[in-house]
Amino acid sequence: MSDTPTVLFVCVHNAGRSQMAAGYMEELSQGRVQVLSAGSAPKDQINPVAVQAMAEEGIDIAGNVPKILTTEAVKESDVVITMGCGDECPFFPGKRYEDWELVDPAGKDITVVREVRDDIKQRVQRLLSEILPVTA
Repeated sequence: MSDTPTVLFVCVHNAGRSQMAAGYMEELSQGRVQVLSAGSAPKDQINPVAVQAMAEEGIDIAGNVPKILTTEAVKESDVVITMGCGDECPFFPGKRYEDWELVDPAGKDITVVREVRDDIKQRVQRLLSEILPVTA
């Protein structure tokens, strides 16, 4: 893994889970991680309830645009986190893969999306502690 690891978050629509995870990773890593997100079947826009839930945390994902998963994105990543679409993601030896089983926030109310958001935050914090060296 490079000094600045690249993490790719992948879900089906790239409109909820992967966008929230990318938002947390960008915020919590403070630029020490290159962050990508994509979907196997991206929507036209970010889930507005996910935008609201992240805004409550002070993280703005409203301007993000869902992107299609590409082989190139996987190739350039050190860590690939899938969220309900593991079979769609190409596999390359030497990369770290994890599948995070999370509720899909599509069509859910803010209470459920907050629970998903909080679960994602804990997972991102754990991942960060594993991929970044401790600094004094």
